[in-house]
Amino acid sequence: MITSTLIAAAPPEPVKAVAGTGQLITAALVGVAVLVVLITFFKLHPFLALILGSLTVGAIAGRNMLDVVGSFSTGVGDTVKGVGILIALGAMFGKLLADSGGADQIVDTIVGRSSQRMLPWSMAAIGAIIGLPMFFEIGLVLLMPVIFLVAKRAERSIIALGIPALAGLSAMHGFVPPHPGPLAAIQAVDADLGRTLALGILVAIPTIVVAGPLFARFAERWVPVPAGDLYDATTEKREVRPSFGITLATVLLPVVLMMGKAYSDIALDEGTGPRKVLDFIGEPFVALLISVIVAIFTLGRASGMDKDDISDVLNKSLPPIAGILLIVGAGGGFKQTLIDTGIAEVVADFVEDSGVSVLLLAWLVAVLIRVATGSATVATITAAGIMSPIAQDLGSTEVSLLVLAIGAGSVFFSHVNDAGFWLVKEFFGLSVVQTIKSWSIMETILSVTGLVVVLGLNLVV
Repeated sequence: MITSTLIAAAPPEPVKAVAGTGQLITAALVGVAVLVVLITFFKLHPFLALILGSLTVGAIAGRNMLDVVGSFSTGVGDTVKGVGILIALGAMFGKLLADSGGADQIVDTIVGRSSQRMLPWSMAAIGAIIGLPMFFEIGLVLLMPVIFLVAKRAERSIIALGIPALAGLSAMHGFVPPHPGPLAAIQAVDADLGRTLALGILVAIPTIVVAGPLFARFAERWVPVPAGDLYDATTEKREVRPSFGITLATVLLPVVLMMGKAYSDIALDEGTGPRKVLDFIGEPFVALLISVIVAIFTLGRASGMDKDDISDVLNKSLPPIAGILLIVGAGGGFKQTLIDTGIAEVVADFVEDSGVSVLLLAWLVAVLIRVATGSATVATITAAGIMSPIAQDLGSTEVSLLVLAIGAGSVFFSHVNDAGFWLVKEFFGLSVVQTIKSWSIMETILSVTGLVVVLGLNLVV
């Protein structure tokens, strides 16, 4: 990374002797407060807020400010190096799925085979499948016309079918890589991606059930909004679309490859040929690269796209993620600042002495930052940075569950400082109160249920 080469080759060592525990805790609290105030009240872009928050932490902790800049730059470089390529490949994959008509094919097939009673469950499945390779905002925009069209046809409340779909989408965003938040947390605490992916899906399924179809039964009574008054559900669709089977297989390909690597690490002897192959193709970068190349043919060419069309789709997939990459990178810089000042280690010592569950504490930290800033990604990467020293003393499965606990906390109670809140409000045509009674409560149920499932898995895995 360019940022890495501008600073001294070796990252600065933590400077625990420079400041006492009280000063370090004050630095952390003030730094997070600055971050929250800049994002919430001054509406500053999180990228700039994270930079200023990092500088604040270093200054109050008594560090040399050039060393603080070095820590931040090193964190940015390490994070973007580990996560940036994956986010870019994920964006390409999601754009191919959307523009080829593959996403429409999945939706039409599942909805067409569903009874009235099963429609909410089908919508939850659609949200999860679409949400697996796509970023939240893209998946939300893609799902909206589908939700309204199905609600009109079935003469059902928009909440009855929309909440399950949004639960599936949001759960994937919070728990499952290659979404930016989980990827950044995995990088920060050095978790195994394949293991975290497998456990993330295990956590997501019951969480979606509770926050989606089950909660929707109550939400539609509180917010009985008919779809017909809100949205003209017409979408331009490609005349030729890839088949349902091919599309679903393509969507699941990166998941299968990465889970295959996790399986090989557990079940196969190190150094054997099959394990070497599975380790290589299951490496996240390689798995997503293979999936994008496969999608060019199974989604792009199968839908009638020529070389120019495919090139145009891939080119257009990258500009929208520039902001996400900057935020994730700056979050890595903030994390490294916390580590190099010794603050993260102070938090680790506190947790060890307090007897509080590490998973519960990680969830609470993410919840506080999420409610304050409104950003699931900022909450995830900040909480992961704070908890990273603790992860060094945990087993590989516990580290993956730590990532998922943070992910659960990162989706807690979306409200007026969250862009997702306003997207749902405007698309559904709801009032602020109605949005809180449906979307915000759904996110809270998703968060709490996710934590319960994570804690349960920690007892049995």
